Amino acid sequence: MKKVAITLFLLVSFSTFAQKYYTKTGNTKFKASVEAFEPVEATNNSTTAIINVTSGEIASLLFIKAFNFRVALMQEHFNENYMDSGTFPKATFKGLISDFDLSKISSTEKKLLLKGILTVRGVEKEIETLATFSKKEDKLLMVTSFGVKPEDFNIKIPKIVSNKIAGTINISLVYEFIEKK
Repeated sequence: MKKVAITLFLLVSFSTFAQKYYTKTGNTKFKASVEAFEPVEATNNSTTAIINVTSGEIASLLFIKAFNFRVALMQEHFNENYMDSGTFPKATFKGLISDFDLSKISSTEKKLLLKGILTVRGVEKEIETLATFSKKEDKLLMVTSFGVKPEDFNIKIPKIVSNKIAGTINISLVYEFIEKK
């Protein structure tokens, strides 16, 4: 119920915009692996995101517990010890795609600057990265990646495992947006 309410809030907050594209199945991955140790990586296939194609504004929301790991114990530690997902259940991004013009997006990939605020564990961090946009039939595709550091979001890595987790976490996004009618 809480997920539905937050999703509705996100979508309603964009209701004044003329033309919107959205996804509820965005793919968000992160990798924090260090060679010679068990891979530290997870995937979340239920990121909700919306783009106002008139202004280039973008917003997304994902639930931390929706990240899936290969190893169940790693997932448990991630949620309880590092992300404290009971207290901070979601991560959000609100930003702007510079020079976004839907009429200039085609099957040929186009790189545009994506800039905004990523909020994780209640901590805000400015993100700036290039995102690749293209169209496939009636879908708008966005692919991007960027790095963050655990300390940017007050995530404490115990010394005993700090050599098994990368200093920079690589986050990659692959979103297929459809027109909101």
